[in-house]
Amino acid sequence: MIRVPEGVAFDVNLSILFTGLPLLERPAAAAKAGFGAVELWWPFGGPDPSGAELAALRAAVEDAGVRLVALNFDAGDMAAGERGLLARPGGSARFQANVDAAVRLAGELGCTVLNALYGNDPGTDRDLAVANLRRAADAAADIGATVVVEALNGHENPHYPITSSAAAFELIGQVDRPNVAFLADLYHLHRMGEDVLALIDRHAGAFGHVQIADDPGRGAPGSGRMPYGEIFERLAAAGYRGHVGLEYRHEGPGAFDWRRT
Repeated sequence: MIRVPEGVAFDVNLSILFTGLPLLERPAAAAKAGFGAVELWWPFGGPDPSGAELAALRAAVEDAGVRLVALNFDAGDMAAGERGLLARPGGSARFQANVDAAVRLAGELGCTVLNALYGNDPGTDRDLAVANLRRAADAAADIGATVVVEALNGHENPHYPITSSAAAFELIGQVDRPNVAFLADLYHLHRMGEDVLALIDRHAGAFGHVQIADDPGRGAPGSGRMPYGEIFERLAAAGYRGHVGLEYRHEGPGAFDWRRT
């Protein structure tokens, strides 16, 4: 088991855990497992879902007594390998159509982190990505939310241009909005060879959100080689007070048995 220091708070990503249940039953499952917070990839089939779809999700979260702490903007067809719409000329209209719906849902549920995935090559447009991020950040500012930029690993996402913390920070700097920050997915960064402990020590103040899984395998902490006991200690010592999203794959019971407080 891994010791979790005081001050480190977890949320469950309902798009990758509890997937044996229908989506609307997953918030209650997270609450039953002892979590007070959840996050989601964009859970609808299109950028602007119906009022009934939105109401059903809101009710499921509220009735479970959990808080939605992070939400992805529409990223296209994730199952088919799409990884975002920000920089894709063919996806920009869909992203723009999604901004208001995502921000509205986040605001109604008190969610203050919105993740905008860049989009796969070929044909991505950096200027378009910057413009779309600015639009998203300005909309998110109205509800006091932060838009985060995530680096993915190039082994599983060979066409994704943002594969390092440096590349993400460069894009964030170009956007030049105070409410745009870095989503530190430590699994993806570790797969790309980054020293995640040093990254935490140097840049935790710039983290808008953290997500975790172990490497190799994208399983629960303790299933791979990443030093999660020390990672949690470093996050606490660095003063990171956001949630740590559990974004790993697990089937069957025991998904959260690695925790020791």
